[in-house]
Amino acid sequence: MVRIFLPLASLSTVALIIVMALGLSIDDPKVATAAVQASVQYHFLTALFALCFATLAHAIVLTYLMGTGRWIEETSNAYRLPDTFFERHQAIKYRTIPMMVGAFLLLLCTGALGAAADPASPMQWTGWLGLSPAQLHLSAAIFAVVVNVAVNYLEFLALERNGEVIEHVLVEVRRIRLEKGLAV
Repeated sequence: MVRIFLPLASLSTVALIIVMALGLSIDDPKVATAAVQASVQYHFLTALFALCFATLAHAIVLTYLMGTGRWIEETSNAYRLPDTFFERHQAIKYRTIPMMVGAFLLLLCTGALGAAADPASPMQWTGWLGLSPAQLHLSAAIFAVVVNVAVNYLEFLALERNGEVIEHVLVEVRRIRLEKGLAV
């Protein structure tokens, strides 16, 4: 799983950085020229892609943890293994899920701030805490990229720890099967 996750997380991070670069390259979004509006449109569409791709990377980790948890539980029941394997897996999974959700919600909030910062928006929000909508959007974007990189790293560590739990389960199953004279 680590071999699948690393490229996805890397591409997700690159996509988020590209979105930020596209946003920073927009001249003045209040100017209604075709070039500026095209820049806004590219930024928006790329941001949607990056959001979906980052969500995919997080969702694959969640799906993997759910699937391996079920496998560990069923294997532990079938071979009467101690509960410690499943408990370790559960601890890994339930420490990782809140980080994933937080990273995803931060990306959504960044998008919402971007929509509010759009001068063509009917909302016409003036900002908050003395910051313009564009400044808030940029701050949230920087924070979202940093948090997503950190969460990707923590997900990687969780995948490695989960792999260790799976390896211990396999060692125990092999030992039990050998003791009973079953094929390994």
